[in-house]
Amino acid sequence: MLEEFDRRHGGEPEGVWLAPGRANLIGEHTDYNDGWVLPFAIDRGTYAAVRRRDDGRVSVATTAPLPALEVGLDDVGPGRVEGWAAYPLGVLWSLRQDGHDVPGLDLVLHSTVPSGAGLSSSAALTCSVALAVDELLGLGLHRSDLAAHARRAENEVAGAPTGPMDQLASVHGAQDHAVLIDCRSVEVTQVALGLEQAGLALVVVDTKASHQLVDGGYGDRRRACEEAARALGVPALRDAMLDALAAADLDPVVARRARHVVTEDARVLEVVDLVRAGRPREVGPLLDASHASLRDDFEVSVPELDVAVDAAHEAGALGARMVGGGFGGSVLALVPQGQEEAVGQRARERFAERGWDAPEGFVVAPAAGARRVR
Repeated sequence: MLEEFDRRHGGEPEGVWLAPGRANLIGEHTDYNDGWVLPFAIDRGTYAAVRRRDDGRVSVATTAPLPALEVGLDDVGPGRVEGWAAYPLGVLWSLRQDGHDVPGLDLVLHSTVPSGAGLSSSAALTCSVALAVDELLGLGLHRSDLAAHARRAENEVAGAPTGPMDQLASVHGAQDHAVLIDCRSVEVTQVALGLEQAGLALVVVDTKASHQLVDGGYGDRRRACEEAARALGVPALRDAMLDALAAADLDPVVARRARHVVTEDARVLEVVDLVRAGRPREVGPLLDASHASLRDDFEVSVPELDVAVDAAHEAGALGARMVGGGFGGSVLALVPQGQEEAVGQRARERFAERGWDAPEGFVVAPAAGARRVR
């Protein structure tokens, strides 16, 4: 990345910042329903090399085979930038909207988060830029404020209707901890998982199935949740009770969407109780229940995800579920240490039987949040 920066701009950046991607232990599609989520920052992320310039223009480039772009700061805003560059440029727009004097910048980005795997490569990108600009300019923003700017960039400039989870996990992550987020109050609590002490590991199986959040499926699910909350007379599905949901005269599809959210919130809090009690091995069945709910009630799974979950169980996983927005992406499996490689191998065998492209399995470890690395 430093070589790319020197090739494009001559010399070195003023600094390099890293923001991690995230995996979500449990709590899917609850974030935009004011609920609870339990993600963790992973040991893969996006690096942002940044240097100021004095002409009011921004150059954004990446080490990936994507087109670079140079624009004036005044030309950045909702509906005015397309493609991948909308994410980093959207962060600068959000900071300027909040009254911060953002100068022209040269940015070169490098990511180790698999794109489209449901591991929030977009939040890693936006959070790395937000932290870089904050520290480079000495803005002194709270980490949750940085996450809010990163989310606003995704929502309003890139057009991805994400909740607050991804960005908060990226900036608040801690080694060996998950991050319990109350998505209504945006209160963040770090929760020790104790996986290593319990002889457990987490494996991601990237199915390579297309995963795209800026699509109709995600928006349809979100609208169904909002419709259910209105019908139940609650501010958000976080406030709904299962018995009231069962008694309500809802469209059957809307009712299933709401049932997933209500039961998933309960699963998040149960997982927190288990790990705090030193019983992380008992989390497995809750991961399985989460996947079943996402598959059957929320209907965001796809065959590749279901096969990967089954393969993980065949390889000895204690529990497994799809992670991310759905319609593709990855599976997260809780496995006894020593079984990590077997999960990926079994998934590759199952995919080969069906003539699908080979998935990739790799271990993820709860890691520190966004930080300066150079």
